[in-house]
Amino acid sequence: MTTPIAMGIAERIGGLPSLTSVLVILTGVLGAVAAQGIYRLTACRDPAARGFALGIASHGIGTARAFQIGEQEGAFAALGMGLNGLLTAAFLPWLMPVLMQWLR
Repeated sequence: MTTPIAMGIAERIGGLPSLTSVLVILTGVLGAVAAQGIYRLTACRDPAARGFALGIASHGIGTARAFQIGEQEGAFAALGMGLNGLLTAAFLPWLMPVLMQWLR
């Protein structure tokens, strides 16, 4: 998800928004840098799958990188990032109490 969404969710569930923002940005940068190598290792050639995976895993920075790779990759990265942010913001606050209780 994007940094603002992650920070809002972290604050709502009792996390540290500042730490969350650093980790989300780091994840995006690492994903964008490693994407081409991971595509080669996994032999992923489908532009839709490549873009969607990059958008979900690396959010805004990954989506920008996907647009550098190709238009179709960029479009699917934007779709993946948007869906990931929407679903995470909608369901994670409800799932966290269940997960925390399960882990105890």
